[in-house]
Amino acid sequence: MKDQKDRALGYGRPPKSTQFKPGKSGNPRGRPRGSGNLANDLAAELGELITVREGGHYRRVSKQRALVKSLLAKALQGDVRATTAVLALYARIISESPDDDSTPILDDELLIIRRFAPRLVKSLEKRGGRRED
Repeated sequence: MKDQKDRALGYGRPPKSTQFKPGKSGNPRGRPRGSGNLANDLAAELGELITVREGGHYRRVSKQRALVKSLLAKALQGDVRATTAVLALYARIISESPDDDSTPILDDELLIIRRFAPRLVKSLEKRGGRRED
């Protein structure tokens, strides 16, 4: 009877002959070396340099910096979504900043952001924009 239980087949009980042998991996090749994850791939891509024209001069800047410059340019032209994105990024950076010798955010700056945020939300609602919390 005991031999019959050991040899029982079914869900979760494959035949002994097809089970992995001790010391052998079920995934012998594993994940290939150098295959990165999304965070590393994104960081590498944002770190690459591209050429941009600023004020008639060509400069090489990282893609990340170019994105930030583009976003700020749109915000300064009055694009409400871009302004919202800039303020959200800035607020996130403020809240995640380490407590080291970096320049502290002044209370006046935080007060300005807190006063401006409700106005921004109202203007988004008037334009039919979606409110993102």
